[in-house]
Amino acid sequence: MNASRVDKALQKAIDALQIRDVYLRTSQTLLADDFEPKYDNEFDRLEVQLQHAVTQTSVLKLEEEGLATVELFRVFVQLGARWLEPESDASTEPGESRDQDSRLQALVAGVMVAEYEMQSDPGPDALKVFALRNASYHVWPYWREFLAAQCMRMNLPKLVLPTVQFAKVSPPK
Repeated sequence: MNASRVDKALQKAIDALQIRDVYLRTSQTLLADDFEPKYDNEFDRLEVQLQHAVTQTSVLKLEEEGLATVELFRVFVQLGARWLEPESDASTEPGESRDQDSRLQALVAGVMVAEYEMQSDPGPDALKVFALRNASYHVWPYWREFLAAQCMRMNLPKLVLPTVQFAKVSPPK
């Protein structure tokens, strides 16, 4: 799809969808057994990696008693932050390297769902473009709050995410 068609498809979806809900579907938090962030004076040495990916979409038809059928478009977004021991600090033999799982010190991750009521059906192409280019704007503030709260609860230093942080999605050629 060329840029003009992508923009038209996106606008068609924006016109057809109305935000209904944003919620946390799953979450995972952990600290490594030998990691105590409350007492770690060298926490800044850890490498922070962030994750953000639209992983799934679905259309759900709800038959509400006494009312018309409601169609919902749902976008599932996988988000995460993890703190890794730097490769140079990893205790290995010379010439060996440790995988990222063995370097993991802390993790906060989850799947958030943005749910939209479909006023009309914009078509699969428009829904796909919307999921990839727009839904994350609705999810992001909830993720920022969740991550900040989990960091506080786990005695991790506060991690402040930017207001928006998305890679530009280019349509396939």
